[in-house]
Parts: sequence; structure tokens; C-alpha cells
Amino acid sequence: MALAIITTRAGLGLDAPEVLVEVHLSNGLPGMTLVGLPETAVRESRERVRSALVNAGFEFPTTRRITINLAPADLPKEGGRFDLPIALGILVASEQIPAAALEGLECLGELALDGRLRPVTGVLPAALAVKAQGRGLLLAAGNADEAALAGDLKVLPAEHLSRVVAHLLGQSPIEPHRVTPPALPEQPLADLADVRGQYQARRALEVAAAGGHNLLFSGPPGTGKTMLASRLPGILPPLSSDEALQVAAIRSVCGLDLLGHWGERPFRSPHHTASGVALVGGGSRPRPGEISLAHQGVLFLDELPQFDRSVLEVMREPLESGQIHIARASQQRSFPASFQLVAAMNPCPCGHLGDPRQTCVCTPAQIQRYQGRLSGPLLDRIDLQVEVPAIPPDQLTADTRGESSSRVRERVLAARERQRTRGFLNARLPGPELEAACALDGAERAWLADVLTRLKLSARAYHRVLRVALTLADLAGEPHPGRSQLLEAIGYRQLDRLRSGQDRPATAGSP
Repeated sequence: MALAIITTRAGLGLDAPEVLVEVHLSNGLPGMTLVGLPETAVRESRERVRSALVNAGFEFPTTRRITINLAPADLPKEGGRFDLPIALGILVASEQIPAAALEGLECLGELALDGRLRPVTGVLPAALAVKAQGRGLLLAAGNADEAALAGDLKVLPAEHLSRVVAHLLGQSPIEPHRVTPPALPEQPLADLADVRGQYQARRALEVAAAGGHNLLFSGPPGTGKTMLASRLPGILPPLSSDEALQVAAIRSVCGLDLLGHWGERPFRSPHHTASGVALVGGGSRPRPGEISLAHQGVLFLDELPQFDRSVLEVMREPLESGQIHIARASQQRSFPASFQLVAAMNPCPCGHLGDPRQTCVCTPAQIQRYQGRLSGPLLDRIDLQVEVPAIPPDQLTADTRGESSSRVRERVLAARERQRTRGFLNARLPGPELEAACALDGAERAWLADVLTRLKLSARAYHRVLRVALTLADLAGEPHPGRSQLLEAIGYRQLDRLRSGQDRPATAGSP
């Protein structure tokens, strides 16, 4: 037949829309024309496919005019993933393999000049889309493990174009590939038992894990802020299979290893020089950023005030919605970004404000400018703001270990089980359901209103206090938060107290 239609998948963010590769051989001036909005790497596939077919021992129709259309024509196509379907389309159109052999199959893969199949990025989203259509998938052997993570999918891997053709001709069938995801380690590598002292910070870490709250550590250098943050994934619940697939799909699109981190909660720690696009995603062809790579996990921002303020402000919407919407002139993309923000900062430029070991040399104006790099709206979205003081020498040198991550994780799991009946984690519980779950009486409301007025807290901060208090009640096994939980929750708004002028430590430049 002179016309062949091969099914494959494009890669647009986390989506993998279907693309039909239509190949037509006709009389006329010999040549190969590729249409259908291909970008440079796709247009260059003409030369890769020609060389691969010839070097693999197949006939390339040099005396015919070859027209290749990638449909739909208005869908952008990029990368080398269309090499294999184009080559197979030419072989079908030139009657070197039967069209019926490709029924119920989709294919993707990049071709080397000698016919070898090279892996491509973004295979897992394509595999999930193929599975939803009930078809099989032909692809490079280097992508087989990744595609098999989709589950009940017929994955046919090959290392060379000639191996694919032998399978389609029935000469040497390819066995479907299966992979068993590696088991997770029973004990996290970073154990909370390694942390000496810092009991309030450990408590805040447990509360953050139990309710999904954002957390900010503030303290002098060397007090264990980064060490504490790195222990958070070890006390979070394990990922469900759907959540693990979401995390793996994002890593697949970014070309990162999947099996080595399968089922692990992400922990991303970008440097403070990261740009806004690197943090939230974007580019001329939008790709996920750090907040999406931290989806279902932890985004740790060390030296928070050192980040450019405009970079931090772009996180405000994702912190509320759990998604990031990127709009460009030619296309729009949405990426998941349901992450826990954990940040760390020094209290002042020199780092020693309130440090008994060393006197702060910063002036009040310098401290105000430094802390002013964090906007009020951003701090309002951080439920737990905790000071991490210097550790006394007797605690640092004590031959005792703290409570292990596994024991803390048991309490976190029990608290999250209580939240399951509400349908949301406390950090994302809608306002009406939050008020109903807290069930504060008139006296408690009046007392809380007076405290909020004195601390000059916003309406958003008020709801953050209620969310943390509800998590504290869940950890204690109580149905509703009481005065003790509300007091503890307000105690976690320590930067708010500093901004309101209360509890401000003395500095070298103040009386």
C-alpha cells in the first residue's frame, strides 16, 4: 500500500496526546517532506530515518516522493520520539512489512544512524495514555522499565530496528517486558533520632507531617535547621500507588531516574540563586519546575531571605491551590504542585540575633531590611514559624539519642487516619469544614479574637492557627481543639510576634 498510518504519542508537559504519523509514497520528484508543526529535532529525523533504514538492511524508496504528516497539524511536536514510527510508516507504505502487524500497537523511540533504538524522555505519561486505550507499546529497551511501571500494559522493548521488524513479521516475537518496582528501605536513611535537643523544633516537624503544614525554621547558624528539614520525609506516610505514579511521571518528563527513587517522597532543595522559572516551571515550551518535582513531597528552601523576592512571590498561588498554571503566547500548561514547604533562615544578616554564644552586630535597620525580604502574604501561608536556638553543650555532647523517625511516624499515621474522615488534610481543609471541625464555643472565640488583634494577624493567619490547632488535637486523639491546642498553635507564629513588635531580642544597635 502507498499509505500507512502509525500511532504514537507526543510529549506536552505531563500530557501525552495521540499523534498519527501518516506516510504517503507517490510518483514525482524524489524526496522526503515532513509536515505537521515539527520542531528542529523532528525535522532532522528525515536524515536519521534514512540512514537507519539503509544501515539496517531495508530498502529506502529513493525513487518515490515521501510525504509524512504528523497529525493533528496544530499540535507542537518535539524530540526524537517520532523516528521509530516514521521508519515503520515508510516500511509499511513500501510494503516491506504488513500494516496488520501494527494493529493495537503504538510505538515511539529515537533511531541511531545504524538502526539502534535510543531511549527518550517522558515515556511514563505516554505509557499511561497507551494503557488507557488498551493498546501495546513498542519502544527502546532503555525505556522498558519505565514504561512497565504503568502496570497492566503490553510493553515490547527492542534494541534495534531490525528486531522490531522481525517481531512484526512474526519471525522472532518480542516477549512482553515486566518489572517489579524495588522495595523501599524499612528505615529511612536520615533518622530523627540523630537530632540532639531541639524539642520544640522536633515537635513542630511532627505537627507539620501530621497535618501537611508548611514550616519555617529561624535560628543562628549551626543549630540544626537543615538537619531537621531533611528528616521530614522519613516521618511522612508512604506514597500510594497513584501518588507514586504522579511523582514518577514528573521525573520522567524531566529526564530523571525513576526506579532508583520509586515510591520515595521527593525532597528538593534548590539553591537560593534559582530563578523563578527554575522554581515554578516554564520556558518557551513549559516544563515542570522544582515545586512540581517536589509534588507529594518536600520543597526545602535554605537561606530563605537570600532568594530573590520576586522568585518567592511566585509560590504564593501554588501554596494555596496545589497546582501551577503556566501561560505562554502559544500554549498553556498545568503541573501538579502539592508540596510541603520547609524553609530555613537566619534571624539577621550576621545570623546571631538572640544567640547567647555571640553578640549580634546588626543594626535594627539592617535586621528590618533582612526580614522584610519575606512578604507578609508569604509568611501568612506558612503555618509553623519556629525559632531554633543554639544547642546547650550538655545536650550536644550527651550520649543519648532522640526518638526515632519510625515512632514519630506511627503518631503521624494515626493523626492522618483521623483526618481521612474529613476528606482533606488539615492544611487544605476548606474554611466551612475547618470551622465545623474546630467547633469553638463563644468564650474561646472571644479569647482568640483578642489574641489575634494584639498580634495583628490576618484572616489567613487566623485560619492557619485553627488548622494547626486541629492537627494538635488529632495528634492528641481529641475530637476538637481546646485552649491548650490553640495556645500551642499561636506559639508557632513566632515571626508574626516579631513583626508585631513583641518578643524582639536585643541587638548591638538597640538599647
